[in-house]
Amino acid sequence: MTQQFSLPTALCLPVPDIEALIQGRTVAALPRMFLRPGQRFALYPVDVSANQLSIEKYYRPNFLPNAQTAIKQVNSEIVSIKGWAKCELCQILDKSKPLDILSQLTIWAPEAFEAIIQKQQNIFLAYLRVYHLSQFCKVPVNANIQDKLGKFVGLSNIASSEAKPVLSEQIFTQRKRQLENLEPPQNRELEELQSTLSQISYTNPAAQQLENDIKVFLGWGSEQSANKLDSDLAWVRKIAKVGNSSDGNEFEKLVRKSFVTLGFSCSNTNSQANLDPDKLGGAGGLDFYCEYPYRIVGECKATKTEKVPDGTAAQLVKLGYKHLQQQYNSCIKIIMAAGELTKPAESTASGNQMNVIRPETLQKLVELKAKHPGSIDLLNLKPCLENEPFGEAADDKINRYIDNLWQGIKLRSNIIKTVKELSKQQSEISSAIHQQVTVTEIRVHYNVTHNPKLTDEIAYDLLIELSSPLTGYLGRERLSDGKNDKFYYLRDLPIN
Repeated sequence: MTQQFSLPTALCLPVPDIEALIQGRTVAALPRMFLRPGQRFALYPVDVSANQLSIEKYYRPNFLPNAQTAIKQVNSEIVSIKGWAKCELCQILDKSKPLDILSQLTIWAPEAFEAIIQKQQNIFLAYLRVYHLSQFCKVPVNANIQDKLGKFVGLSNIASSEAKPVLSEQIFTQRKRQLENLEPPQNRELEELQSTLSQISYTNPAAQQLENDIKVFLGWGSEQSANKLDSDLAWVRKIAKVGNSSDGNEFEKLVRKSFVTLGFSCSNTNSQANLDPDKLGGAGGLDFYCEYPYRIVGECKATKTEKVPDGTAAQLVKLGYKHLQQQYNSCIKIIMAAGELTKPAESTASGNQMNVIRPETLQKLVELKAKHPGSIDLLNLKPCLENEPFGEAADDKINRYIDNLWQGIKLRSNIIKTVKELSKQQSEISSAIHQQVTVTEIRVHYNVTHNPKLTDEIAYDLLIELSSPLTGYLGRERLSDGKNDKFYYLRDLPIN
């Protein structure tokens, strides 16, 4: 059992600094006095206006968006204390140290260190092992707290423990050693990519997922993103089971949630023709209806053992015209059902161009989307749904679509592995951090062990895609003619 203890004091630090510590973005702080190793204290966020410099000059560009976001969330009346820290080491640095490298390893710009040295001759750099509190502690804002920036203040005792470290001991030790020895960062390109993604991650789930993955790779966070994926997949993995039961309402909810996850939406507020998992159509309503990026109307049939009757397909036609009028004609029609269709039902479904899709197939499609958010292009899926075959044979064409997507992902994963292997070979004869290889080298190495074989043109197109700032699997050195660009390995594309 983790031992509990109380924290009677807090170290006052700028709001962005504390957010960086809580998120695992940094392992150090800049107090205005020497901290003793072993000291424990809560982390009290203070308005950054007390700093000598503007935040644009105080923080590095790749942390600035995070700093700006943290400042916007400041409450003028209540302070939330989210974590506590234990000082592991405190160094006294002066201008003889390479401040540029110190900046690259932390969240602060070189100007911040220069301003501190100018004011107090030395920099106190405290290495902090940070822990989450079991619950936030809210305290009223103290009007005089600005004068305490970088110093301690007294608090009512806050209960705490070491049960929830922000970073594992291994990652913290590694980061502490790197900073202590002032070793230059080895993944500067990924740091810049993370900075770019942080600016759009609040409105783009795919960017957020990639940003989380990069943070874990860089040692700026834990495997929370993987845990989130497992949490997301928990409901997805119920689709087939519920579809093969007699729980029709739950199956309808899961189907609606699946279509929302895939990227479909509906602005229709009519409860009998919408996509909201919490507002089912009920008796006489459509089981699901999508408007964007194209119209889909569907019927769900959770079946345990019995066959799907003709009435299921006939009801989709009836309710479709009832609620959508002539718009029904332009809709893609889908029946989600586990059971085998009766002959009349199959005839009605095929004759009315209805895709009959099994719960297991829907689950596979949504799992793919959850694991690889950018893998499914709904506009590419549309022709697959619009064209023959229909009826029960439609399930096979959807599975072929899914299999083709997986093949494309595996192809990209293998190209990344090829670049990684070539880089490893070259690293044995060179000390460069990133071993760069040409398109031809990558294509030749890949073709030795993989089928189908690639041409330079196809390989180049895929390499450009994988080195995009929004994917970040490879790095790219751009040359003037474009054709002789070189590429280097950044991170893996795991196939689950």
